[in-house]
Amino acid sequence: MQSEKPFFMRDHWEYDPEAKPRPRADRRLGLSTRALHAGFHPLRDVAQFRSFVPPIVQSMTYPYECFDKFPDYIYGRSKTPTVSVLEERLAALEGGEACVTASSGSQALFNLIFTMARPGDNIVTSLHVFGEGYKQAATIFPERCHVTFRFVSDPADPKCWEAAIDERTRLVWVETPSNPCLFVTDIAAVAAVAHAHGAPLLVDNTTATAALQKPLELGADIILLSLTKFLAGNATVLGGAIVGPEALVEDIRWNTTEFVGAILQPFEAWLMLQYIETLTLRMERHSANAHKVAEFLARHPKVQHVNYPGLPDHPQRMLAQRQMEAGGGLLSFVVPGGMKGAAKVMDSVQLVVHAVTFGTSRTICMHPPTITHEHLTPEERAAAGIDDGLIRLSVGLEDPEDIIADLDQALARL
Repeated sequence: MQSEKPFFMRDHWEYDPEAKPRPRADRRLGLSTRALHAGFHPLRDVAQFRSFVPPIVQSMTYPYECFDKFPDYIYGRSKTPTVSVLEERLAALEGGEACVTASSGSQALFNLIFTMARPGDNIVTSLHVFGEGYKQAATIFPERCHVTFRFVSDPADPKCWEAAIDERTRLVWVETPSNPCLFVTDIAAVAAVAHAHGAPLLVDNTTATAALQKPLELGADIILLSLTKFLAGNATVLGGAIVGPEALVEDIRWNTTEFVGAILQPFEAWLMLQYIETLTLRMERHSANAHKVAEFLARHPKVQHVNYPGLPDHPQRMLAQRQMEAGGGLLSFVVPGGMKGAAKVMDSVQLVVHAVTFGTSRTICMHPPTITHEHLTPEERAAAGIDDGLIRLSVGLEDPEDIIADLDQALARL
Protein backbone atom coordinates (compact mmCIF):
# COMPACT_ATOMS: atom_id res chain seq x y z
CA MET A 1 0.00 0.00 0.00
CA GLN A 2 1.36 3.39 -1.00
CA SER A 3 1.96 5.83 1.90
CA GLU A 4 1.04 9.50 1.45
CA LYS A 5 4.48 10.45 2.73
CA PRO A 6 7.44 8.03 2.57
CA PHE A 7 9.12 7.24 5.89
CA PHE A 8 12.38 8.79 4.77
CA MET A 9 10.56 12.15 4.50
CA ARG A 10 9.00 11.98 7.99
CA ASP A 11 10.25 13.22 11.35
CA HIS A 12 12.60 11.14 13.51
CA TRP A 13 11.09 8.69 15.97
CA GLU A 14 10.70 9.87 19.55
CA TYR A 15 9.86 7.47 22.36
CA ASP A 16 6.37 7.97 23.78
CA PRO A 17 5.81 5.99 27.01
CA GLU A 18 2.04 6.42 26.58
CA ALA A 19 1.95 4.97 23.08
CA LYS A 20 0.34 1.57 22.77
CA PRO A 21 2.17 -0.96 20.54
CA ARG A 22 0.32 -2.39 17.57
CA PRO A 23 1.67 -5.91 17.11
CA ARG A 24 1.11 -7.24 13.62
CA ALA A 25 1.20 -10.87 14.71
CA ASP A 26 -2.10 -12.68 14.94
CA ARG A 27 -2.09 -13.70 18.60
CA ARG A 28 -4.57 -16.47 17.81
CA LEU A 29 -1.77 -18.28 16.01
CA GLY A 30 0.89 -20.15 17.98
CA LEU A 31 4.59 -19.43 17.67
CA SER A 32 5.33 -22.52 15.58
CA THR A 33 2.55 -21.54 13.16
CA ARG A 34 3.89 -17.99 12.87
CA ALA A 35 7.38 -19.36 12.22
CA LEU A 36 5.95 -21.17 9.20
CA HIS A 37 3.35 -18.76 7.85
CA ALA A 38 4.02 -15.14 8.88
CA GLY A 39 4.87 -12.85 5.98
CA PHE A 40 4.08 -15.22 3.12
CA HIS A 41 1.24 -17.36 1.82
CA PRO A 42 1.69 -19.42 -1.36
CA LEU A 43 -1.59 -18.20 -2.88
CA ARG A 44 -2.02 -14.80 -1.29
CA ASP A 45 1.46 -13.33 -1.82
CA VAL A 46 3.49 -12.99 -5.02
CA ALA A 47 1.09 -15.44 -6.63
CA GLN A 48 2.63 -14.81 -10.01
CA PHE A 49 5.50 -17.06 -8.93
CA ARG A 50 3.15 -19.97 -8.11
CA SER A 51 5.63 -20.94 -5.39
CA PHE A 52 5.16 -22.90 -2.17
CA VAL A 53 8.41 -21.39 -0.84
CA PRO A 54 8.99 -17.60 -0.65
CA PRO A 55 10.96 -16.68 -3.80
CA ILE A 56 14.35 -15.00 -3.88
CA VAL A 57 13.96 -11.61 -5.53
CA GLN A 58 17.56 -10.75 -6.34
CA SER A 59 16.97 -7.37 -7.99
CA MET A 60 18.64 -4.36 -6.34
CA THR A 61 16.53 -1.69 -8.06
CA TYR A 62 12.81 -1.43 -8.77
CA PRO A 63 11.01 0.49 -11.56
CA TYR A 64 8.72 3.44 -10.88
CA GLU A 65 5.19 3.17 -12.24
CA CYS A 66 5.02 6.93 -12.74
CA PHE A 67 7.16 9.99 -12.03
CA ASP A 68 5.60 11.21 -8.78
CA LYS A 69 4.68 7.93 -7.06
CA PHE A 70 7.23 6.08 -4.95
CA PRO A 71 7.09 2.30 -5.44
CA ASP A 72 6.98 -0.01 -2.41
CA TYR A 73 10.56 -1.01 -3.21
CA ILE A 74 13.05 1.53 -4.50
CA TYR A 75 16.64 0.37 -3.99
CA GLY A 76 18.36 -2.59 -2.36
CA ARG A 77 19.89 -0.61 0.50
CA SER A 78 16.46 0.15 1.95
CA LYS A 79 14.43 -3.03 1.49
CA THR A 80 13.81 -5.91 -0.90
CA PRO A 81 10.84 -8.30 -1.23
CA THR A 82 12.50 -11.43 0.18
CA VAL A 83 13.99 -9.53 3.11
CA SER A 84 10.58 -7.98 3.79
CA VAL A 85 9.06 -11.44 4.21
CA LEU A 86 11.75 -12.29 6.76
CA GLU A 87 11.27 -8.98 8.60
CA GLU A 88 7.54 -9.53 8.86
CA ARG A 89 8.12 -13.03 10.18
CA LEU A 90 10.62 -11.88 12.79
CA ALA A 91 8.24 -9.14 13.95
CA ALA A 92 5.46 -11.72 14.19
CA LEU A 93 7.59 -14.08 16.26
CA GLU A 94 8.54 -11.35 18.74
CA GLY A 95 5.06 -9.83 18.77
CA GLY A 96 6.32 -6.43 17.56
CA GLU A 97 5.03 -3.86 15.11
CA ALA A 98 7.85 -4.03 12.60
CA CYS A 99 11.39 -5.22 11.95
CA VAL A 100 14.47 -4.01 10.11
CA THR A 101 17.38 -6.34 9.38
CA ALA A 102 21.12 -5.73 9.15
CA SER A 103 24.25 -7.52 8.04
CA SER A 104 24.98 -8.74 11.60
CA GLY A 105 23.70 -8.44 15.15
CA SER A 106 26.48 -6.01 15.99
CA GLN A 107 25.52 -3.89 12.97
CA ALA A 108 21.87 -3.92 14.06
CA LEU A 109 22.89 -2.57 17.48
CA PHE A 110 25.06 0.10 15.85
CA ASN A 111 22.23 1.17 13.55
CA LEU A 112 19.81 1.47 16.46
CA ILE A 113 22.11 3.56 18.64
CA PHE A 114 23.30 5.70 15.74
CA THR A 115 19.67 6.47 14.89
CA MET A 116 18.46 7.19 18.42
CA ALA A 117 21.34 8.92 20.21
CA ARG A 118 22.97 12.32 19.70
CA PRO A 119 26.17 13.84 21.15
CA GLY A 120 25.68 14.37 24.87
CA ASP A 121 23.13 11.59 25.24
CA ASN A 122 23.73 8.45 27.28
CA ILE A 123 22.65 4.82 27.28
CA VAL A 124 22.34 2.68 30.40
CA THR A 125 23.41 -0.97 30.32
CA SER A 126 25.52 -3.49 32.26
CA LEU A 127 28.66 -5.53 31.70
CA HIS A 128 26.45 -8.52 30.88
CA VAL A 129 26.38 -7.85 27.13
CA PHE A 130 28.06 -9.48 24.15
CA GLY A 131 31.67 -8.54 23.48
CA GLU A 132 31.20 -6.49 20.31
CA GLY A 133 28.37 -4.60 21.99
CA TYR A 134 30.66 -3.77 24.90
CA LYS A 135 33.29 -2.48 22.46
CA GLN A 136 30.72 -0.15 20.89
CA ALA A 137 29.66 1.02 24.34
CA ALA A 138 33.12 1.43 25.89
CA THR A 139 35.05 3.13 23.11
CA ILE A 140 33.42 3.50 19.68
CA PHE A 141 30.37 5.59 20.53
CA PRO A 142 31.94 7.58 23.42
CA GLU A 143 35.09 8.49 21.47
CA ARG A 144 33.63 9.00 18.00
CA CYS A 145 30.03 10.10 18.59
CA HIS A 146 30.21 11.53 22.14
CA VAL A 147 27.45 9.19 23.33
CA THR A 148 28.31 7.77 26.74
CA PHE A 149 27.35 4.43 28.26
CA ARG A 150 26.70 3.84 31.93
CA PHE A 151 27.31 0.33 33.27
CA VAL A 152 25.20 -0.38 36.34
CA SER A 153 27.10 -1.94 39.23
CA ASP A 154 24.39 -4.43 40.27
CA PRO A 155 22.08 -5.34 37.38
CA ALA A 156 20.00 -7.53 39.71
CA ASP A 157 18.88 -4.43 41.64
CA PRO A 158 16.32 -2.18 39.87
CA LYS A 159 17.47 0.74 42.04
CA CYS A 160 20.90 0.59 40.38
CA TRP A 161 19.26 0.93 36.98
CA GLU A 162 17.17 3.83 38.22
CA ALA A 163 20.18 5.64 39.69
CA ALA A 164 21.97 5.54 36.31
CA ILE A 165 19.12 7.08 34.28
CA ASP A 166 18.80 10.84 33.77
CA GLU A 167 17.12 13.26 31.36
CA ARG A 168 19.71 12.53 28.62
CA THR A 169 19.21 8.75 28.73
CA ARG A 170 17.91 7.68 25.34
CA LEU A 171 17.89 3.92 25.86
CA VAL A 172 18.17 1.23 28.54
CA TRP A 173 19.73 -1.96 27.19
CA VAL A 174 19.79 -5.45 28.69
CA GLU A 175 20.89 -8.83 27.36
CA THR A 176 19.14 -11.76 29.01
CA PRO A 177 20.21 -14.47 29.46
CA SER A 178 23.62 -12.95 28.94
CA ASN A 179 26.53 -14.29 26.94
CA PRO A 180 28.68 -15.89 28.32
CA CYS A 181 27.66 -16.13 32.00
CA LEU A 182 23.88 -16.56 31.57
CA PHE A 183 22.94 -13.71 33.91
CA VAL A 184 19.16 -13.30 33.87
CA THR A 185 17.83 -9.73 34.08
CA ASP A 186 14.33 -9.01 35.37
CA ILE A 187 12.81 -7.54 32.21
CA ALA A 188 9.57 -6.34 33.82
CA ALA A 189 11.38 -4.63 36.71
CA VAL A 190 13.90 -2.81 34.49
CA ALA A 191 11.14 -1.86 32.03
CA ALA A 192 9.14 -0.26 34.86
CA VAL A 193 12.17 1.78 35.95
CA ALA A 194 13.02 2.86 32.41
CA HIS A 195 9.45 3.85 31.58
CA ALA A 196 9.11 5.84 34.80
CA HIS A 197 11.94 8.03 33.49
CA GLY A 198 10.67 8.19 29.91
CA ALA A 199 13.25 5.85 28.41
CA PRO A 200 12.58 2.80 26.20
CA LEU A 201 13.94 -0.64 27.07
CA LEU A 202 15.96 -2.67 24.56
CA VAL A 203 16.27 -6.42 25.22
CA ASP A 204 18.80 -8.55 23.37
CA ASN A 205 16.80 -11.77 22.89
CA THR A 206 19.49 -13.61 20.92
CA THR A 207 20.24 -16.31 23.49
CA ALA A 208 16.65 -17.26 24.30
CA THR A 209 14.87 -16.31 21.04
CA ALA A 210 11.12 -15.82 20.88
CA ALA A 211 10.73 -19.58 21.26
CA LEU A 212 11.71 -19.29 24.93
CA GLN A 213 11.17 -15.66 25.92
CA LYS A 214 8.77 -12.83 25.00
CA PRO A 215 10.38 -9.56 26.19
CA LEU A 216 7.73 -7.31 24.59
CA GLU A 217 5.05 -9.02 26.67
CA LEU A 218 7.12 -8.27 29.78
CA GLY A 219 7.39 -4.56 29.05
CA ALA A 220 10.31 -4.21 26.66
CA ASP A 221 9.96 -1.78 23.75
CA ILE A 222 12.66 -2.92 21.32
CA ILE A 223 14.27 -6.28 20.55
CA LEU A 224 17.82 -6.86 19.32
CA LEU A 225 18.57 -10.13 17.52
CA SER A 226 21.61 -11.81 16.07
CA LEU A 227 20.17 -13.99 13.32
CA THR A 228 23.55 -15.72 13.18
CA LYS A 229 22.98 -17.71 16.37
CA PHE A 230 20.00 -19.93 17.29
CA LEU A 231 17.65 -18.29 14.79
CA ALA A 232 19.74 -19.61 11.89
CA GLY A 233 21.01 -22.56 13.87
CA ASN A 234 23.78 -23.84 11.60
CA ALA A 235 26.51 -21.19 11.14
CA THR A 236 25.68 -20.43 7.49
CA VAL A 237 24.16 -16.94 7.79
CA LEU A 238 25.47 -13.70 9.26
CA GLY A 239 22.69 -11.24 10.08
CA GLY A 240 20.92 -9.13 12.68
CA ALA A 241 17.60 -7.43 13.30
CA ILE A 242 15.76 -4.81 15.33
CA VAL A 243 12.09 -5.37 16.21
CA GLY A 244 10.08 -2.50 17.63
CA PRO A 245 7.70 0.38 16.89
CA GLU A 246 7.15 0.85 13.17
CA ALA A 247 8.19 4.49 13.22
CA LEU A 248 11.52 3.63 14.88
CA VAL A 249 12.14 0.73 12.52
CA GLU A 250 11.52 2.90 9.45
CA ASP A 251 13.65 5.70 10.91
CA ILE A 252 16.52 3.19 11.12
CA ARG A 253 15.80 1.89 7.64
CA TRP A 254 15.60 5.22 5.81
CA ASN A 255 17.95 7.40 7.86
CA THR A 256 20.72 4.97 8.82
CA THR A 257 20.65 1.67 6.90
CA GLU A 258 19.95 3.40 3.60
CA PHE A 259 23.23 5.31 3.94
CA VAL A 260 25.43 2.89 5.89
CA GLY A 261 24.44 0.17 3.45
CA ALA A 262 25.26 -2.85 5.63
CA ILE A 263 22.18 -4.85 4.70
CA LEU A 264 21.00 -8.43 4.75
CA GLN A 265 21.11 -9.84 1.22
CA PRO A 266 18.08 -11.59 -0.35
CA PHE A 267 19.74 -15.01 -0.45
CA GLU A 268 20.63 -14.89 3.25
CA ALA A 269 17.08 -13.77 4.02
CA TRP A 270 15.72 -16.69 2.01
CA LEU A 271 17.92 -19.12 3.93
CA MET A 272 16.76 -17.61 7.23
CA LEU A 273 13.13 -18.16 6.25
CA GLN A 274 13.81 -21.87 5.84
CA TYR A 275 15.72 -22.16 9.10
CA ILE A 276 13.17 -20.31 11.23
CA GLU A 277 10.52 -22.87 10.27
CA THR A 278 12.11 -25.33 12.73
CA LEU A 279 13.02 -22.82 15.47
CA THR A 280 10.63 -24.06 18.15
CA LEU A 281 11.58 -27.70 17.63
CA ARG A 282 15.29 -26.90 17.71
CA MET A 283 15.08 -24.76 20.85
CA GLU A 284 13.25 -27.54 22.68
CA ARG A 285 16.06 -29.96 21.83
CA HIS A 286 18.83 -27.44 22.54
CA SER A 287 17.29 -26.76 25.96
CA ALA A 288 16.79 -30.42 26.84
CA ASN A 289 20.35 -31.31 25.82
CA ALA A 290 21.88 -28.32 27.61
CA HIS A 291 20.04 -29.15 30.82
CA LYS A 292 21.45 -32.70 30.81
CA VAL A 293 24.96 -31.45 30.04
CA ALA A 294 24.73 -28.76 32.74
CA GLU A 295 23.66 -31.34 35.34
CA PHE A 296 26.59 -33.56 34.36
CA LEU A 297 29.07 -30.70 34.61
CA ALA A 298 27.65 -29.55 37.96
CA ARG A 299 28.40 -33.02 39.40
CA HIS A 300 31.86 -33.34 37.86
CA PRO A 301 34.78 -33.05 40.35
CA LYS A 302 36.95 -31.20 37.82
CA VAL A 303 34.37 -28.43 37.26
CA GLN A 304 34.38 -25.52 39.71
CA HIS A 305 31.19 -23.77 38.61
CA VAL A 306 28.43 -24.01 36.01
CA ASN A 307 26.31 -21.13 34.65
CA TYR A 308 22.93 -22.35 33.43
CA PRO A 309 19.50 -20.89 34.31
CA GLY A 310 17.93 -24.32 34.73
CA LEU A 311 20.22 -25.44 37.56
CA PRO A 312 18.95 -25.17 41.16
CA ASP A 313 21.94 -23.07 42.28
CA HIS A 314 21.65 -20.44 39.52
CA PRO A 315 21.18 -17.06 41.30
CA GLN A 316 18.23 -16.07 39.11
CA ARG A 317 16.67 -19.49 38.66
CA MET A 318 13.22 -18.46 39.94
CA LEU A 319 13.25 -15.38 37.71
CA ALA A 320 14.29 -17.50 34.72
CA GLN A 321 11.40 -19.86 35.38
CA ARG A 322 8.98 -16.92 35.39
CA GLN A 323 10.12 -15.21 32.20
CA MET A 324 11.50 -18.10 30.12
CA GLU A 325 9.95 -21.28 28.76
CA ALA A 326 13.19 -23.27 29.25
CA GLY A 327 16.87 -22.69 29.96
CA GLY A 328 18.07 -22.52 26.36
CA GLY A 329 21.05 -24.09 24.65
CA LEU A 330 23.92 -21.96 25.99
CA LEU A 331 25.90 -22.55 29.19
CA SER A 332 29.36 -21.90 30.56
CA PHE A 333 31.55 -23.58 33.14
CA VAL A 334 34.79 -22.91 34.98
CA VAL A 335 37.65 -25.40 35.18
CA PRO A 336 40.68 -25.22 37.52
CA GLY A 337 43.99 -23.89 36.26
CA GLY A 338 42.71 -20.70 34.69
CA MET A 339 43.58 -20.19 31.04
CA LYS A 340 45.87 -23.25 30.93
CA GLY A 341 43.12 -25.46 32.31
CA ALA A 342 40.59 -24.13 29.79
CA ALA A 343 43.08 -24.65 26.95
CA LYS A 344 43.73 -28.23 28.07
CA VAL A 345 40.05 -29.12 28.05
CA MET A 346 39.31 -27.38 24.76
CA ASP A 347 42.30 -28.97 23.04
CA SER A 348 41.15 -32.38 24.28
CA VAL A 349 37.56 -32.43 23.00
CA GLN A 350 36.94 -34.62 19.97
CA LEU A 351 33.24 -34.31 19.15
CA VAL A 352 32.81 -30.75 20.41
CA VAL A 353 34.11 -28.12 17.98
CA HIS A 354 36.26 -25.15 19.07
CA ALA A 355 34.84 -22.18 17.14
CA VAL A 356 33.67 -18.58 17.54
CA THR A 357 29.89 -18.57 17.55
CA PHE A 358 27.00 -20.24 19.35
CA GLY A 359 23.53 -21.52 18.58
CA THR A 360 24.54 -24.09 15.97
CA SER A 361 23.28 -27.62 15.46
CA ARG A 362 26.76 -28.90 16.43
CA THR A 363 28.09 -28.40 19.95
CA ILE A 364 30.69 -25.63 20.11
CA CYS A 365 33.08 -24.45 22.81
CA MET A 366 34.90 -21.12 23.07
CA HIS A 367 37.07 -19.17 25.56
CA PRO A 368 35.42 -15.75 26.22
CA PRO A 369 38.35 -14.07 28.06
CA THR A 370 40.60 -14.29 25.01
CA ILE A 371 38.09 -14.08 22.15
CA THR A 372 34.70 -12.39 22.58
CA HIS A 373 35.32 -10.43 25.79
CA GLU A 374 39.00 -9.61 25.49
CA HIS A 375 38.17 -5.88 25.33
CA LEU A 376 36.94 -5.85 28.92
CA THR A 377 39.50 -4.98 31.56
CA PRO A 378 40.46 -7.78 33.99
CA GLU A 379 38.42 -6.00 36.66
CA GLU A 380 35.39 -5.80 34.40
CA ARG A 381 35.66 -9.47 33.46
CA ALA A 382 35.84 -10.37 37.13
CA ALA A 383 32.76 -8.26 37.87
CA ALA A 384 30.89 -10.00 35.05
CA GLY A 385 31.94 -13.47 36.24
CA ILE A 386 34.23 -14.15 33.28
CA ASP A 387 36.94 -16.24 34.93
CA ASP A 388 40.14 -17.11 33.05
CA GLY A 389 39.07 -20.74 33.32
CA LEU A 390 35.61 -20.07 31.85
CA ILE A 391 34.55 -22.13 28.84
CA ARG A 392 31.41 -21.21 26.91
CA LEU A 393 29.53 -24.22 25.61
CA SER A 394 26.80 -24.00 23.00
CA VAL A 395 25.02 -27.34 23.27
CA GLY A 396 23.92 -28.73 19.93
CA LEU A 397 21.44 -31.28 18.68
CA GLU A 398 23.57 -34.40 19.00
CA ASP A 399 22.59 -37.25 21.31
CA PRO A 400 23.30 -35.74 24.73
CA GLU A 401 25.13 -38.88 25.92
CA ASP A 402 27.74 -38.34 23.19
CA ILE A 403 28.31 -34.72 24.21
CA ILE A 404 28.68 -35.75 27.85
CA ALA A 405 31.09 -38.57 27.01
CA ASP A 406 33.32 -36.21 25.04
CA LEU A 407 33.39 -33.61 27.82
CA ASP A 408 34.08 -36.36 30.37
CA GLN A 409 37.16 -37.62 28.55
CA ALA A 410 38.43 -34.04 28.03
CA LEU A 411 37.99 -33.12 31.69
CA ALA A 412 39.79 -36.32 32.71
CA ARG A 413 42.96 -34.89 31.15
CA LEU A 414 43.15 -32.04 33.70
